[in-house]
Amino acid sequence: MLSAGGYRASDVVELGDGPLRVVALHGIQGTRDSWMPVARRLSDAARWVLPNLRGRGTALRGQGVADYTLEQYAEDAHAVVARHVPPGMPWVLAGWSMGVSVTLEYLIRNAGPRPAGLLLLSGTPALCEASWFKASEPAALLAEITVREQALGLRVAADREAVAATWTAIRGTDQRAHLKDIDIPTRVIHGRQDGDSPWSHAQQLVSGLANARLLTLEDGGHGIPSSHTERVAEAARVFFTELQ
Repeated sequence: MLSAGGYRASDVVELGDGPLRVVALHGIQGTRDSWMPVARRLSDAARWVLPNLRGRGTALRGQGVADYTLEQYAEDAHAVVARHVPPGMPWVLAGWSMGVSVTLEYLIRNAGPRPAGLLLLSGTPALCEASWFKASEPAALLAEITVREQALGLRVAADREAVAATWTAIRGTDQRAHLKDIDIPTRVIHGRQDGDSPWSHAQQLVSGLANARLLTLEDGGHGIPSSHTERVAEAARVFFTELQ
């Protein structure tokens, strides 16, 4: 079990009044703002717990690459769950993009209480095969981060230095061997046109996880929480109902 200490829990907001808790984790360049369109549409179905992970908002800043590993992000998630999910309450762990990787790391490391369900958007179990960024030299990587930030249309983005340190820390990660050990009911939603986490990565998730189903958005790219909000919200509502 990871320690829940060291996380600035004040940079967490809650939204909605539904019977289920949903802890939603954002992507490598995003903030909790990435989940807001879906959370607002499902505010009657769930109480959404929306953190800014380290390097975003007023959350803590790391000192270097070692502070931005998936293990550190999983510890942040554990701290959020410990403070915002009452013991015994059913809850869902949701991730978009890198948030999927953090979700898997949370479960692989047995980082805290187990959720009743997983909602995984635009993710990959093999960051080592993802092409979010190509550069490795610091200046070139920061330039590429700026371009991708604009391409994703992020209204509120993460600190670029934190993104660079995170990618350096996680780019070689391969979680596929651990998927078979995760038997939690899972809904995977993925755009077939996703150029960051290709659709084949969603297939790897679904084939590797013991209890997962895939919804493919045929015209969806990587940013489906904002570009396909209604479809994502509709599918999530059905999934939440199934869990109760």
